[in-house]
Amino acid sequence: MKHIVLHGTKRVPVRKSETKALRRAGNIPCVLYGQELKDILFTVTEKELKALTHNPASLIVDLDIEGKKYFAILHDAQYHPVSDKPLHYDFLYVTEDKPISVDIPVSISGSSVGIKMGGRLVPGVRKVRVSGLMKNLPEILPIDITPLKIGDLILAENLSFDNITILSPKTTLICAVKTQRAIIEEVAETPVEGAVEGAVEGAAEGEDSDDAKK
Repeated sequence: MKHIVLHGTKRVPVRKSETKALRRAGNIPCVLYGQELKDILFTVTEKELKALTHNPASLIVDLDIEGKKYFAILHDAQYHPVSDKPLHYDFLYVTEDKPISVDIPVSISGSSVGIKMGGRLVPGVRKVRVSGLMKNLPEILPIDITPLKIGDLILAENLSFDNITILSPKTTLICAVKTQRAIIEEVAETPVEGAVEGAVEGAAEGEDSDDAKK
């Protein structure tokens, strides 16, 4: 898995107004925590963070906080519900000798038998949660769909890779090959009311939870 370097500046807990001033200056409040580490409060510039948050790949973060270095992964990100501006980032401290749980993007390749016969590829999740040592974590999970016939699918339970454990639920859909008619029927039967309500409720949550840990 690729690494990315972020440079942080230590900070202390401050009032909400001072936290907003940090953000206006382009510095995003962050916290680094883990079982073997006392919480470290710091800031990273919004510009530098974009290299991490606007990257579709899963990355190991090499945090350099005023000269002291740590391995970490982005554990949680909070954004303003209206402007979508970053509010706060949580980083989880990790080490080379203990398994790490991360989401890895899937990469579908191959020309399936079912597609050649007129079927359509139906993609599922974009990432799969896995666990493994840092040195064994891949950048992507390659999925070969060549053997799939119409009606076939690939679930998380069908995946197997060396030196990593699949953590996503066994029934998680990776992809499927279906007829156009089957796709239309499924779309027609999918309820949308609950999804809309969930989106509205999520946007209505509070804006600022600085220094909060998950």
